Amino acid sequence: MALRVPALNWRPTTWAGWLPNGMGQVKPNHYWEMAKVAWANRDQLPFAWRILNRGVCDGCALGTTGLHDFTLKGVHLCTVRLNLLRLNTMSGLDVAQLRDVSALQNARATELRALGRLPYPLVRYKGQPGFSRVTWDEALQLVGRRIRATTPDRISFYLTSRGVTNETYYVGQKVARFLGTNNVDNSSRICHAPSTVALKQTLGVAASTCSYKDWYGTDLLVFVGSDVPNNQPVTTKYLYEAKQLGTQVLVINPYREPGLERYWVPSAMESALFGTKLTDRFFQIATGGDTGFLNGVLKHLLEQGWVDTEFVRARTDGFDEVSATVTAQSWELLERTSGTTREEMLEFARRYAAAKTAVFVWSMGLTQHRFGVDNVTALINLALARGMVGRERCGLMPIRGHSGVQGSAEVGAVPNALPGGAPLDAAELARFERLWGFAPPAAPGLTAVEAIDAAYAGKIDVLYAMGGNFLETLPEPRFVRRAMERAPLRVHQDIVLTPQMLLEPEAEHGAVVLLPARTRYEQRGGGTETSTERRIYFSPEIPGRRVGESRAEWEILMQVAEHAYPERRRLIHFDDVRQVLDELSRAVPFYDGIQHLRNAGDAVQWGGARLCEGQVFPTANGKARFVAVHPPEVDLPDGAFLLSTRRGKQFNSMVQARRDPLNGAMREDVLMHADDVRALGLTDGDAILLRSAAGEYRGRARVAPIKERNVQVHWPEGNVLLKRGQTDPVCGIPDYNTVVRITPAGPAPAPAPAGPAPGRGRRP
Repeated sequence: MALRVPALNWRPTTWAGWLPNGMGQVKPNHYWEMAKVAWANRDQLPFAWRILNRGVCDGCALGTTGLHDFTLKGVHLCTVRLNLLRLNTMSGLDVAQLRDVSALQNARATELRALGRLPYPLVRYKGQPGFSRVTWDEALQLVGRRIRATTPDRISFYLTSRGVTNETYYVGQKVARFLGTNNVDNSSRICHAPSTVALKQTLGVAASTCSYKDWYGTDLLVFVGSDVPNNQPVTTKYLYEAKQLGTQVLVINPYREPGLERYWVPSAMESALFGTKLTDRFFQIATGGDTGFLNGVLKHLLEQGWVDTEFVRARTDGFDEVSATVTAQSWELLERTSGTTREEMLEFARRYAAAKTAVFVWSMGLTQHRFGVDNVTALINLALARGMVGRERCGLMPIRGHSGVQGSAEVGAVPNALPGGAPLDAAELARFERLWGFAPPAAPGLTAVEAIDAAYAGKIDVLYAMGGNFLETLPEPRFVRRAMERAPLRVHQDIVLTPQMLLEPEAEHGAVVLLPARTRYEQRGGGTETSTERRIYFSPEIPGRRVGESRAEWEILMQVAEHAYPERRRLIHFDDVRQVLDELSRAVPFYDGIQHLRNAGDAVQWGGARLCEGQVFPTANGKARFVAVHPPEVDLPDGAFLLSTRRGKQFNSMVQARRDPLNGAMREDVLMHADDVRALGLTDGDAILLRSAAGEYRGRARVAPIKERNVQVHWPEGNVLLKRGQTDPVCGIPDYNTVVRITPAGPAPAPAPAGPAPGRGRRP
């Protein structure tokens, strides 16, 4: 029996250690972080407090509204949200600094961000040293003329997720189609596109099938390629509470993430004092070994008779084909491709077979591969094999790291579907023509990755980026740089300066236009976001200061279209956000109810607490579908290593500190197994050179609990090693993994300031 402290119901056997507050441990200091945030926002403390107290979090997609959520009682506040706060409270930058940008060319994203918010529209033409301030009408007329002068296929829109609302995504995709193009994409393309594709083809839905509350009391909570303490810190409180109810936590990952091994949850006294062991068992696989491991577990379930045959026969199709495929895959193949043993797979299968309920949570460690759809499909097959969908405390959850991405695709900001995931077929095109008053284009558009390729080839005249920073999010930054320079007109709609804005266009009459946007808290009339669990929250407009002449994101996009085709203005115009929400509720039937959200705390969860409730699936025959997948073979030559990219103390590509408080790694550190470090004749901290087929990177060897012959570097710095063109053939997600060789590099690299350096490293 576990030792308990009866008066407090504490369990010392679950503690990370006996020293109060983890003294001597590598861990976040939450209270010191809070103090630093308060100091950084000291000039706008009342405004900052109103944002925290009334606004919906613009960090990850848990959906905290004010200081509370719909999962647990009590105050919920994390360092991710606190570190983003300054973006909402900082003053405008001095535009005089942009008259000559030569002094800023080598500045890191963090340094550019620190200059302040974009306050006014700015324009830079080819040959000019920097930007000049213009009026909104001048900027919009310029963009409108260039759009009208080209053809729709040569226009591309990219809408990113930093605090962007559903209304902005909806208006943005409608603007693209109003202009005659389906070249519109969003940042979920490089996160969870494999998840939506795989879920749709197997279950008939393209979102999380369960809610966060299903974590509590489930027998098994499985994380695959997901580091929630880093990306969704509030979930550590969920994990702490779930473990109090007896939930067992399993993790499948090449690296034993320290934050998942133990964590000090600041809002739980027991955990804040002594920490909590979160994970019951790690299963360390090779990078890209997910399908091999998951198929191996399924093979054990089949051999041991641990499949829920009643559910499979009554509620699914395709099982016989999957069973035959997995049975035919040898243990030698599954061990080689997974990077682990059949005994490890059996141990996971035993624990899974003993569970009556299970929730599977995954993120980019599973999806960001050229075989990401297959990885997710293999996981879904495993869940279906024991009927872990459509029941309480069961489900499949592709957890979102950003507050805007769940809604972005659902409201239509994708190149291959209309709002609500409606296909580009005759019936749906006709429906939207009736709704909008104009016919959307029928041909699928370009993904963001394809648009960059098209720009490089000289096939894009107008590249419109709302937020984002392609230089730091896509493989081969040098190629991306050249592609962006070749676009005759680039429009950057954003709240702060980013490195991609400083690239001079190479076309004779090329121009770069900067349009200053407002944050979600400044959006006129408020706005909405959709969380991972499909809950749509209303975030009210927060009274307080406004920066310069900035405008709401959706209004800017609408006004661009109005200036391009003023004679058709009535077809794209909205007077206010209420009109947007009313139309959105008609465009996306499962978003009905969004039009009634008006006040802080208002929310509606589309689909209810669980999709596929009662194990009835929204497919043609009401059944889920098994799909056979094969483990990918990765060619790893002798002496080479599998490399993956990781995040650390950052939000998206916005790096917030040089040191990751969860594992102590610096930005230049390369996580390696101790045996690999020794085999190379190195010691911990030695300078090393990593070479791939795409480029090279200088860093430091750092011994870490990672799978042998696997290494991790920080993203986006490591993008110089990634080869462009390596994408999933079904969904188009780029592969953020590669094969590298490592050699000693002489003197250690000098410590870098916070923030990534665009183009770090060089091509061989």
